[in-house]
Amino acid sequence: MAKPASRPAKRGGSSIFTGVLIGLAVGAILAVGVALWITGNNPFKADTVASPAPQTPAPPPKPDTAPSFDFYKVLPNDTAADLPGPAPDVAAPPAGPKYYLQAGAFQNPADADNLKAQLALLGVEAVIQTSDLGEKGVFHRVRVGPFRAMDEVNRTRSLLAQNNIAATLVRDEPNQQETP
Repeated sequence: MAKPASRPAKRGGSSIFTGVLIGLAVGAILAVGVALWITGNNPFKADTVASPAPQTPAPPPKPDTAPSFDFYKVLPNDTAADLPGPAPDVAAPPAGPKYYLQAGAFQNPADADNLKAQLALLGVEAVIQTSDLGEKGVFHRVRVGPFRAMDEVNRTRSLLAQNNIAATLVRDEPNQQETP
């Protein structure tokens, strides 16, 4: 009987690995060639343009100066009347009392939010003021206002009364400060 012929052992590595390396090298060369062809750059092309005789270099251009802005000159009307400061003819608003309508005071903040939402559905804007009353706990007041005139207070109070929301009038006096 004849012995089957055995193949000699390979020493150079696998043929698949060699094929992958050759493929990567050919692909990289083709990619560079296509990129140079598309952009029109040819590193092997010599410059055929003859350079003229050397001339004296032009003086460097002066750097641009940064623009300077003056805020009051940029404004459309820069008259003295438009400049900030106290207006001589405009009187300060009257320092009379402010009025609020307190629609409720709750220890639970969710209850205060519910009442504020009810007032918003009526078209009345309300704010929630949180205050700590010591031993009594934290209260969340739902207030509408401020109002300057009593006719506004009465109109809003009647709207709240029509929707079964009781409101209490709160008067807030401004602090009288001494002027030097």
